[in-house]
Amino acid sequence: MTPREHLRQTVVLAVPVSIGQLGHVMLSVTDSLMVGRLGTVPLAAASLGHSVFVLLLVLAVGISSAITPLTAIAHGSGDHDEAGIVFRQGLLINTLIGALLIAAAWGVSHFLGWLGQPESVLRLATPYLRIMGFSFLPMMMFLSARNFIEGLSWTRPAMVIIILANGVNVFGNWVLIYGNLGMPALGLNGAGYSSLLVELFSAAAIIVFVLRDRRFVRYQPLLQFRSINRRMIRRLLRIGIPSGLQYLFEAGSFSFSAIMMGWIGATALAAHQIAISLASVSFMIILGISHAGTIRVAHAVGRRDGGEIRMAGMTAAGLALALMSLAALTFVLFRDQLPTLYVNNDSVTQLASGLLIFAALFQLSDGMQAIGHGVLRGMTDVTVPMFIAIIAYWMIGLPSGYVFGFLLEMGARGIWLGFVAGLTTAAIFFHLRFHRLIRRRFPPDEAAQSPR
Repeated sequence: MTPREHLRQTVVLAVPVSIGQLGHVMLSVTDSLMVGRLGTVPLAAASLGHSVFVLLLVLAVGISSAITPLTAIAHGSGDHDEAGIVFRQGLLINTLIGALLIAAAWGVSHFLGWLGQPESVLRLATPYLRIMGFSFLPMMMFLSARNFIEGLSWTRPAMVIIILANGVNVFGNWVLIYGNLGMPALGLNGAGYSSLLVELFSAAAIIVFVLRDRRFVRYQPLLQFRSINRRMIRRLLRIGIPSGLQYLFEAGSFSFSAIMMGWIGATALAAHQIAISLASVSFMIILGISHAGTIRVAHAVGRRDGGEIRMAGMTAAGLALALMSLAALTFVLFRDQLPTLYVNNDSVTQLASGLLIFAALFQLSDGMQAIGHGVLRGMTDVTVPMFIAIIAYWMIGLPSGYVFGFLLEMGARGIWLGFVAGLTTAAIFFHLRFHRLIRRRFPPDEAAQSPR
């Protein structure tokens, strides 16, 4: 396969996933905009509840992600029965995990008071988090089906469903938050119920699609469930749990960095939020490329083609590097204008402008670590990357951010320099491990004899 063909296939897979990721972001943005009309306290409560919810969410996404590489490997090797087993057993596990996450959200809601928030905020955030927690069950069903069909290289259906889900969310918020169409005005709780409605819609839509589309009949996706397959459950958990923990450690490091920004002051925290918000837009695109890299590497693993594995990974890395370089250039050139889209405070915009210089470096490192993680997951290598992430984010990134920010008195810029240090470390070691695994698992003589 030529480099041009590798690039084309990566882009075809990545674009729908990236659009879907941006669609997920828009769900949160819509909630914030519509809840914001209720006042400052409901918006603060939504932010608190959502912050806790997201920590559980990244764990859920990571655990469910095991379905994608295992499906893709089975598909690459032409084993349709194995791909069906992956989905059926994955759906079973994820449904149980969804139930556990509901209990976790309910339990965590009892301890929100430990975060030292005002009583008025806690009074609204507690029931909101509990309502949001019930969405984990349909969410895990949606993620199971989405990861299955994306492992088969069908990335567009989930994109379409997420776009439609945004419409459902706007309508649900309009009815339930403000009390339209004869419904009572539920305020912030209405936003929680609307989010639950969105997840129910998404799960039902994708399950119906998988059941009714004739392309998936050969995999016997649901109706031929036979028994618990302990071998497959062990494989799914062996990949899913470390992946979920890695996502959790990464998200947790960013959350703690925000806490450190709060130690500096409100201006630093506001500037940090602006810079992170801008960086997250480009990162959603990179997540699509990372997911495409997972799928394409796993297909090549199924064919046992070391050369194609390397080329698939390098193509994803090259594409990500090009796009993130463009994003970095944008941040540098428009660093004085972009912060003014968020706030008119001169102190905040000036500091945010300075942080965007570090955000430019942050883009390159963040993009490459995301790709590195994705291609390693395609090779079902997740445990060592989890430890790399712990070291990079919690032993290098956060401590260096503290040293630069407080001991060397660089302030907010120092904390962002810590981001760069941690993410660069993760990126380097993820990619070194990727190429090392190829050499170890697929020696050159074996790769040369592999069927193309």
